[in-house]
Amino acid sequence: MSELSRRAILRLGVGAAVGAAGAYAIGSTASHVSVDGTPVSMTGVGSPMAPLAPQPPLQPATPAPTYVTGSFTSAARGGVTTNWAIARPPGQTAPLRPVIALHGKGSDAATVMAGGVEQGLAQAVAAGLPPFAVVAVDGGGSYWHRRASGEDTGAMVLDELIPMLAGQNLDTSRVGFLGWSMGGYGALLLGSRLGPARTAAICAVSPALWTTSGAAAPGAFDGADDFAANSVWGLPNLGSIPIRIDCGNGDPFASATRQFIAELPTPPAGGFSPGGHDGAFWSSQLPAEITWLAPLLVA
Repeated sequence: MSELSRRAILRLGVGAAVGAAGAYAIGSTASHVSVDGTPVSMTGVGSPMAPLAPQPPLQPATPAPTYVTGSFTSAARGGVTTNWAIARPPGQTAPLRPVIALHGKGSDAATVMAGGVEQGLAQAVAAGLPPFAVVAVDGGGSYWHRRASGEDTGAMVLDELIPMLAGQNLDTSRVGFLGWSMGGYGALLLGSRLGPARTAAICAVSPALWTTSGAAAPGAFDGADDFAANSVWGLPNLGSIPIRIDCGNGDPFASATRQFIAELPTPPAGGFSPGGHDGAFWSSQLPAEITWLAPLLVA
């Protein structure tokens, strides 16, 4: 990847960045059809019939906007106004499949998209990877699953956000999940729950994983029953979905992540490299992650 492409890395998550490593453009405009003179329809014996009315030339499809934001009232979150954002490469007329970017604790959709995601996606198109959209949504700090309070950000993503995206000219027949820390755990959980028929790929970066409920950070789960009900350990669907996991050797989740990887039925892509639980590590991994993820969305 060129230095220019590396500078196109987009901010995703708190201090993280999404590297738009490139994509190829699949949207194309329709050809103009010009009509010379007045066409006539002929009978079987060659006698001219009444002239047909001139037909207007076909117009090219209007490209989708490169950046759109909005909000909806989430029933799954107890009526909370939930913001979302969609970024696309320029010039796209065909529906793109989305990568749903799940933020870490303390972040939100706006932070995920900060730094010019659409500009990075433009460079992604120029660099040669399949085009895709990036979607971010507010998820609060409830770790992307149903909590005792009644808030269920996992259901919000699967039952409210994804159906809504179909009305935003996105192809939601298959989606990708990309997440950092809390969002990395969420990507594994929600990708598994959506299932291999709909989940094209999961990229979990520095995922917030604990081997027991007692080891979990305060607020991550409501107790042992909540931990067990929403564990990503041993989920059968994860054996049928392409997975990439990246983690720094100095990350506090490194030990649990190594154990999680060892228990997967198929070794995931990615791996361990020098770094910690921070934006510098996440930024360094994104070019390879996007290069891995984008082709799987169109497979």
